[in-house]
Amino acid sequence: MAAVSMMNYVTKLFMLLMAISMWALSINASHAVEVYKSIGSYGEVKYSQHPPKNGKSIETIEFRSDGRQNTPGQLDGKTDANQTDNSQSAEQQRVAQLEARIKDQEAQANAQRCQTLRNNLTNLNANGPIYETDASGKREYLDSRQIELKRERVQQAIGQYCS
Repeated sequence: MAAVSMMNYVTKLFMLLMAISMWALSINASHAVEVYKSIGSYGEVKYSQHPPKNGKSIETIEFRSDGRQNTPGQLDGKTDANQTDNSQSAEQQRVAQLEARIKDQEAQANAQRCQTLRNNLTNLNANGPIYETDASGKREYLDSRQIELKRERVQQAIGQYCS
């Protein structure tokens, strides 16, 4: 008899928990928030709680009170079932970082080139013998005309790389 009474109590408790769960789910679904996504006149993406009057390609997004989208089967952060996830924008960010790194490396290389050119110009302006080393390691001394031509070339290169 006690077992039957205990079984009735557990069944009633289970039914009460199911009823409370169903009631909580209905409250959760009724508190959905509608957000309107549109594209502005300058191409910017806008989000609003009110439908825009003059936006392009207006899309309605419903969010539940827990922040997830109301549409079942879609992942968080997606507004369209066919939309790809943020890996493409992450890829674009990676490409932008690589381009910035390349640009920095080029700027550093130009700064080194500029410093070397300035050092060469200083050496060419010094009063003393100037020589170049050929492929075999033999020194070839430059005359005043050759030094003047080198000075002009170095000054042109400084104008190009040292801005």
